Amino acid sequence: MAGLSTPKQKLSALIITYNEMGYIERCIDSVSFADEIIVVDSFSTDGTFEYLMDHPKVKVIQNPFENFTSQKSFTLKQATNDWVLFLDADEVVTKSLQKEIIATINNPEADEAYWFYRKFMFQNQPLNFSGWQTDKNHRLFRKSKACFTDRKIVHETLEVDGKSGILKEKLIHYCYKDYEDYKSKMLKYGRLKAKEDFYKEKHFNYLMMVVKPAWKFFNHYIIRLGFLDGKKGMTICYLNALGVLERFKERKRLEKKNELAYYLVMP
Repeated sequence: MAGLSTPKQKLSALIITYNEMGYIERCIDSVSFADEIIVVDSFSTDGTFEYLMDHPKVKVIQNPFENFTSQKSFTLKQATNDWVLFLDADEVVTKSLQKEIIATINNPEADEAYWFYRKFMFQNQPLNFSGWQTDKNHRLFRKSKACFTDRKIVHETLEVDGKSGILKEKLIHYCYKDYEDYKSKMLKYGRLKAKEDFYKEKHFNYLMMVVKPAWKFFNHYIIRLGFLDGKKGMTICYLNALGVLERFKERKRLEKKNELAYYLVMP
């Protein structure tokens, strides 16, 4: 019928949190254009939950953290709209990206999901190299056409039933607040990756425990030009390599624990 127009598409902004004060405020402000903002918090102790409870535009739910994939899958189920924008608490949507998101979801020929390139920030200063030049993630997608695969429990992967496009504008990622904060994240990721390896029956290897972290540092600092980021690049590349080392240490601990449990139940 003449005169009818396509209804404006509604958008749900989804975020998971744990102790994100100093990050979450900017993130929430940057997605205020969304029709709903849902945050799933895994029992923060730094005031994050209280901040979110008092925010007039946020619906916050607490849910125990098992791993990133299960937490994000739980969060996705809370969305009431088909189009979802899934962010990490340390990510920020710029005004230009906001406009591109709105135009994209209201395009009748839109794909089912979209990759975002990210601009990394180290204590509010750009980090231009250090292995992240080509980093991109699925952040905008139709809930009805995508789900998080259960084959990964960290660096979760989205499976899309359809096409994926790439947005032009970059998402800002405030990856580094201070040394201890980033170090704790890398160690946490390393331990979760070790569990993922353990479930896949990948066995601990002393040689790989030496080679893999060294390669991670060399690859990001030399090959991926981390040295051009100066001291920032050195710090990031070292901590990323430390996370890989922790992955092997944790895998060794898990194997020993499993062996001990086996011998304890032997007749």
